[in-house]
Amino acid sequence: MKNESPQNITELEAKVEQLLELSRQLSEENATLKQELQASKTDRSGLIEQKEQVRAQVEKMIGRLKSMETA
Repeated sequence: MKNESPQNITELEAKVEQLLELSRQLSEENATLKQELQASKTDRSGLIEQKEQVRAQVEKMIGRLKSMETA
């Protein structure tokens, strides 16, 4: 068996702690990005709905203008 010195074990423990911290940070970042993505999807849906409402209003106005021209 390889000679495990206390220094090697301490270094290994430090590296494991660093990896655990990095894993925690990445998990938090991932959760934040998921929330931001969901918010962006919600905003996009709202904008699409607004665009459709405006398009319908514009088409309605165009229809009224055309009917005024023929009258």
